[in-house]
This record gives sequence, C-alpha cells and structure tokens, in this order.
Amino acid sequence: TQTATAPSTTTTQQAAASTLSSAQFTINGKIGVTTPKQAGSAFYVWSQQGQNFAINLAGALNAGETNISYNGQSATLTNDKGTINAATPEALLLQATGWQAPISQLSYWIQGQSAPSDSHSQQDPQSRLISAQNGDWQAQFSYANTTTTLPSRLTARHPNGYKVVMTINPLETSKK
Repeated sequence: TQTATAPSTTTTQQAAASTLSSAQFTINGKIGVTTPKQAGSAFYVWSQQGQNFAINLAGALNAGETNISYNGQSATLTNDKGTINAATPEALLLQATGWQAPISQLSYWIQGQSAPSDSHSQQDPQSRLISAQNGDWQAQFSYANTTTTLPSRLTARHPNGYKVVMTINPLETSKK
C-alpha cells in the first residue's frame, strides 16, 4: 500500500507553537479529497486559536458529521463510528484513513502564509503566497481578486494521486 507522507511533525509542531500563538480565525467552505481509491467532499467549519483547532465536517466521505480537534498535545476525531485519538493531526489522519496530508501546515496556508517547514514557496506581484512545497505535497493558492490578501481556494497535490481542494470563506479573522 502506498501512502502519502507528510514532513516531520516535530519541527512542524515546534514552529507552529511559536508562530501560530496569536493566530485566531474561523472559516468555512467545502473540502474535496481524492485518493487513488476514492473521492468525496464535505462542508466544513474550522476554528483556530493559536495552535489549537476544531474542525466540523458535514457529509465527509459518507461518514456523516465528523469533528476533529487538536489541543497542542493530542488530536481527536469523533463521528458516529466512534472516537480516534493520536498525538498529531497527521497521525490521526493516517490512523483514520491510511494516508497522510500536511494538516499542520494548513493553518498557515489558510492565512496565505508559508509554513515554517515549507521547503519552497512563491509569491505573486502583490506578495501573496501562490505556491508552497512541503515534503512531497505541492500547494497552489487562488485569490478572489487582486486586492484580497487571504486565499479563497487551496489545492494541495501529492504525486501518489492524493489531492485536497478547499474553498475558504473567512467568517472571523484576528491577529493579536
């Protein structure tokens, strides 16, 4: 079985703890996931406070309502099938689905920032993030117009046939 891999989470967690400490936002949208074996989509609401987050997914790959949370120490997934716990969001996704994605980087990317563990990133003439490389994952960012600073769409691809597409609608954003 081939799995999509994410970068080392130790470095990611340390960087997230220092860089995300003042990040606060709530967004919603639609997320689409394609793997070599299946595809599906869900509506989501994501609330972030520092490195802690809570994600509510509705209709996730026919799993009904799913709640995912991370408190800086452990990640939890709860749905009608039960509860799964893991040390990191990446380990939780691997345990729940058998594949990994750069979940810890998403909180940076949603805000239009490179993650500390990104190996390469590019910006457009307005200094907005338009692409980022993290491990084997390549992320592309789209913006609603030339004046918006936050991405409205994020597409992350892995060469083994994994793809995550998120539409991003800010509900509430603040940085201290």
